[in-house]
Amino acid sequence: MFTGIVEEMGQIRSIVRGASSAVLSIEANLILEDLKIGDSVAVNGVCLTATSIGAGGFTADVMHETLNRSSLGALQKGSHVNLERAMLANGRFGGHIVSGHIDGTGTIGSIQKDDNALWYTILADAKLLRYIVEKGSVTIDGISLTVADVQSDRFAVSLIPHTAKVTVLGEKRTGDIVNLETDIIGKYVEKLMKPTVEETKQKSGITMEFLAENGF
Repeated sequence: MFTGIVEEMGQIRSIVRGASSAVLSIEANLILEDLKIGDSVAVNGVCLTATSIGAGGFTADVMHETLNRSSLGALQKGSHVNLERAMLANGRFGGHIVSGHIDGTGTIGSIQKDDNALWYTILADAKLLRYIVEKGSVTIDGISLTVADVQSDRFAVSLIPHTAKVTVLGEKRTGDIVNLETDIIGKYVEKLMKPTVEETKQKSGITMEFLAENGF
């Protein structure tokens, strides 16, 4: 579990690509203080497992499913990435509940300066936007942000200068792909509100057997 408060920006040292997977070697500093093999690290919002730790960096395996569902496949040697260790039980919960299991990707539609703030408009599919609400939380490349506006095909967030400076969003440009994770609470509520097949049968009293017995 993560909070979406990025601890540092790392840099891709190398990418070893397999037939449908990859091994990332990531240069880091702060997060190595207590990182152990097997620990979870959010890399641009994607939960990965540290498979080895060495001087000034660590490695992580990326499987086929992760490459298909995230923007990690577009990383290159030298790319910067947002890094966050899994949250401590005794730490401050500064962001929101972030699982590191992204829901999909979006595209930066525009970046506009507003005095000392930067407005990012993100184009996204309707299936993701249904879980994004104004003044709610969303994770973009592992960064916990507050949604300022939602439209039928996009949403917008506003960044303070500090966030743009210490995360990879400050380096992004219009057209770049970003990882998105919506608020997990909304997805659980939706799931619980949907009746199961068995509940639907009990409420309606109509089953396939009933229809067959009555000539349908």
